[in-house]
Amino acid sequence: MPRGRKPMPTARAEVLNFPGKRRRNAREPKPAAVAALPEPPSHLSDEAKAEWGRRGPELVRQGILTALDTATFAAYCQAWGRWVQADEALNRIARSDELTRGLVMKTTNGNVIHSPFLGIANKAMADAVRYAAELGMTPSSRTRLAAAPADDAGDDGYGF
Repeated sequence: MPRGRKPMPTARAEVLNFPGKRRRNAREPKPAAVAALPEPPSHLSDEAKAEWGRRGPELVRQGILTALDTATFAAYCQAWGRWVQADEALNRIARSDELTRGLVMKTTNGNVIHSPFLGIANKAMADAVRYAAELGMTPSSRTRLAAAPADDAGDDGYGF
């Protein structure tokens, strides 16, 4: 049974002056933001490592990325990399298949099915967006964040 919305972190609720009706967790962990972007995990694909380098500096600058969040960020980067790989495979097939552009394939029995690359691309895209929202990387998720400029960051570990 669904639990409803995810609870808002206490630090974010305090910054937003969000009263809420639920009692706040006074002992909620407050991990410190990382001072510099760590090296990407070695198991990431090349495209995922490139995304780590493209998006990571901004997450560090905003004070959003903490040591505890690097696994979520790595998962986002890997999902991004898989999305790019599957899209590239679809594009290669599309160049040689002008009718279906690689979106459908025939099985050995002659049945027409959706391309497996299409499913992989769609799943990886959905995963990337979900992880991005967790890190405040989507327009709607940013409306729920409030971060101080990097030079004005407080010492509460969130950069607010």
